Amino acid sequence: MLASLDTDARMRLQFEVEQWLYAEAALLDERRYDEWLGLLADDIHYWMPLRRTTTARETANEFTQPGDMAFFDDDLAMLKMRVQKTTKANPWAEDPPSRTRHFVSNVRLLEGTQAEMSVASNIHLYRTRLESEEDSWIGRREDVLRRVGDEFRLAQRHIFLEQTLILSQNLSSIF
Repeated sequence: MLASLDTDARMRLQFEVEQWLYAEAALLDERRYDEWLGLLADDIHYWMPLRRTTTARETANEFTQPGDMAFFDDDLAMLKMRVQKTTKANPWAEDPPSRTRHFVSNVRLLEGTQAEMSVASNIHLYRTRLESEEDSWIGRREDVLRRVGDEFRLAQRHIFLEQTLILSQNLSSIF
């Protein structure tokens, strides 16, 4: 369990996870999507629910639940198809391509073992496209990283945006 790690081991693991997340962000910003797909586990669940404005008493219902409507509810095959549509087909939504910058912060190792762990982080995805399109998404991610050999694979990514209304032309970016 992560809680049983001594301080040095936990700091090394924290550093390793952060470096992995930063390298992943760089792949996405550099449009190296095929390499990014190589970071994913075969059983990945990539999910971004809808967010609703609720009263204080109803905050438990703020996000849609798995199986309900979502912006993304993808497995590996769907993510491969999204990358294919963005890079190889006639990508009207990404021609010319977007310019993105992924910011990852407040990385926390939550639970699990060194072999598979839950990781929380805050994200800011900034995107510009054409001359005047500019989008900014801020939220948090809940990831599950699984160690395969000496590397991590992303087994789960749940993305919770702060926005309740998405004003961008499309959601072709990978969070």
